[in-house]
Amino acid sequence: LWTSGRMSNAKNLLGLGVSLYFWGLMDLTTTVLSGSARPLTGGQEDNTSDKLHQRMKRSWVWNQFFVLEEYTGTDPLYVGKLHSDMDRGDGSIKYILSGEGAGIVFTIDDTTGDIHAIQRLDREERSQYTLRAQALDRRTGRPMEPESEFIIKIQDINDNEPKFLDGPYVASVPEMSPVGTSVIQVTATDADDPTYGNSARVVYSILQGQPYFSVDSRTGLVRTALMNMDREAKEYYEVIIQAKDMGGQLGGLAGTTTVNITLSDVNDNPPRFPQKHYQMSVLESAPISSTVGRVVAKDLDEGINAEMKYSLVDGDGLDVFDINTDPNYQVGIITVRKPLSFESKKSYTLKVEGANPHLEMRFLNLGPFRDTTTVHISVEDVDEPPVFEPSFYFVEVPEDVEIGTTIQIISAKDPDVTNNSIRYSIDRSSDPGRFFYVDITSGALMTARPLDREDVSWHNITVLAVELNNPSQVGSVSVTVKVLDVNDNAPEFARFYEAFVCENAKAGQLIQTVSAIDRDDPQEGQHFYYSLAPEAANNPNFTLRDNQDNTAWILTRRSGFRQHEQNTFYLPILISDNGRPVLSSTGTLTVHVCSCDDDGMVMSCNAEAYVLPVSLSRGALIAILACIFVLLVLVLLILSMRRQRKQPYIIDEEENIHENIVRYDDEGGGEEDTEAFDIAAMWNPREAQLVVKNRQDMLPEIESLSRYVPQACVMDNNVHNYVLAKLYEADMDLWAPPFDSLQTYMFEGNGSVAESLSSLQSVTTDSDQSYDYLTDWGPRFKKLAEMYGATDSSGALW
Repeated sequence: LWTSGRMSNAKNLLGLGVSLYFWGLMDLTTTVLSGSARPLTGGQEDNTSDKLHQRMKRSWVWNQFFVLEEYTGTDPLYVGKLHSDMDRGDGSIKYILSGEGAGIVFTIDDTTGDIHAIQRLDREERSQYTLRAQALDRRTGRPMEPESEFIIKIQDINDNEPKFLDGPYVASVPEMSPVGTSVIQVTATDADDPTYGNSARVVYSILQGQPYFSVDSRTGLVRTALMNMDREAKEYYEVIIQAKDMGGQLGGLAGTTTVNITLSDVNDNPPRFPQKHYQMSVLESAPISSTVGRVVAKDLDEGINAEMKYSLVDGDGLDVFDINTDPNYQVGIITVRKPLSFESKKSYTLKVEGANPHLEMRFLNLGPFRDTTTVHISVEDVDEPPVFEPSFYFVEVPEDVEIGTTIQIISAKDPDVTNNSIRYSIDRSSDPGRFFYVDITSGALMTARPLDREDVSWHNITVLAVELNNPSQVGSVSVTVKVLDVNDNAPEFARFYEAFVCENAKAGQLIQTVSAIDRDDPQEGQHFYYSLAPEAANNPNFTLRDNQDNTAWILTRRSGFRQHEQNTFYLPILISDNGRPVLSSTGTLTVHVCSCDDDGMVMSCNAEAYVLPVSLSRGALIAILACIFVLLVLVLLILSMRRQRKQPYIIDEEENIHENIVRYDDEGGGEEDTEAFDIAAMWNPREAQLVVKNRQDMLPEIESLSRYVPQACVMDNNVHNYVLAKLYEADMDLWAPPFDSLQTYMFEGNGSVAESLSSLQSVTTDSDQSYDYLTDWGPRFKKLAEMYGATDSSGALW
């Protein structure tokens, strides 16, 4: 028999009771061996063989042992007892134990077969052990029984509290959620055996977080317990959940976890402007899209629920200003949409609306989700540059326009209230050839140099306008000048033409086709007319045929050309165009007489060398050359003698004697030498033209810095024409010094209100003009008043 049911003392009473309970469940079957085990010998081999073939029954059978975990006693914990029916109590049987934990966790008394646990057992670490037991003959060591396997199961006790393995928890729930809205489900795990008792039966409860939230005691589902929870009032909640085993009964173990709950935002707050009136200012020179100011509407919501959309809904500046929404800061940025003008409008009023673009239908009753504010914008005056009207000029001018002709009036004005005076000029980088000039005060654009369409057909110049009181304010305008073509270029041969005619050529034979080109570009197209020059109209050798397609044929008029008679002919051809006026030029066709073969192929075009007559000797030739040399020497001598003659002081030809730098080597006769220089030329250039004879003792060493200008130009009413013509002639003078020179022109326009103020001119006239008013002009004119004013002396002024 084997038994496992005796405790050594009262401390093991509980374990004994549990063991006795399980003994009743075990199959206690006793078997008896058919005979005692003996050592085998040789004489008994056959009998032994027969016995081995017989079926042997086990003398012990068991399934498993049970032992409680967490034993805290000092003595080893008794587990059970092994006993064989072959054991007669004399110690001849030895019990051994092997398998999981044998000798370490469990030991066996080899004589009595008692099994003890020598270490503290924990079912949560290991719930069972599989062992093997065997009975041996102590003297021989031979097995008395076959080895058997059994299990020791660790019986659970409530020694583990529930644990939240995923805690602490983080959850969120929309604000204003209805009561009972699910937030999160928490789960606690108990390591005790769920199949034994209530050790692993967990019940949930809430320790902190009421009355806002509740928890389901069985499932651990957290729900909202209070309606109308407002995120703007309180956003974060810390909820503590407890899980208790033993079904929540007294004595059960408990564990807790924290659930951090955040109320997520919903659009339940409409936007509102903190200011109902904004005052802003902007410079009238502010560029397009520049920022004027910012407005902001406050919204207690956040994220997408706080997004704003700003717009202009009313006001007198809807087409002048615009508003955009900054997506990062949710502010409205007012910008300039069109150019501003302080002179046109000094202030604007705008009505700005801010609205939520994302609305929730269940909260529309809390609206309206929009608000408005008023913005007053003042335009500040700045000193603006002059403005041209129009902003672009296109001018067409013929290329034969005279220098100084006004081709366009450029107009600019100061847009400011002060309306300062404007001064005009040309940006020389746009007119490097200096073809144009603009009047500094009137803005009249004039030609300063001859225009030639064939050289430059388009001019793109920039005219600048500067405020007189503030030169830093500069305006500009583009002026495009198209030079129109006039018929100012005569047609000419396209290339140099050289023709050849054979000695055996017949009359009417074509020897050359000529064509012409013209630099002009008439609108109706070019058409050239060809004819022989008048001096060659009766030419007996060649004739011309105009093909009416801008080409002409040169034909022979006769036959019988001979090289020794004349080997080269020069045929003048008159070429005319169809322009207005008609222009023509004469081109020369060189025709060489050549000797040709029967097929007309040129063989030689060189004339035979001229042979001097034999009767003319070498001595005669030398005499002729000597005479020619003597004549040349005589001519040179006569010319040299004429140069030595003294030239007259008074010359009859007209010369522009004013504004010349002249040096004379002789000394004048003082003030009485009235013939040395005529001072009237300095008084008035008009009267200088009346002088017939001028004195010139010596030729000047250098030429005049200003060339003679025809009187027709001087007498022109436009002073600019006169100055520009003089300037152009000075620029075109290749012999002028290569540096700037100060040239004074004593020319006065006819339009002067005060007429001439020249005191020099008054000397040459018999005018009785009174200069008494000079005394009223102040101390600066005191000297002139004394010289020209009325005096008490009755004597002459000079």
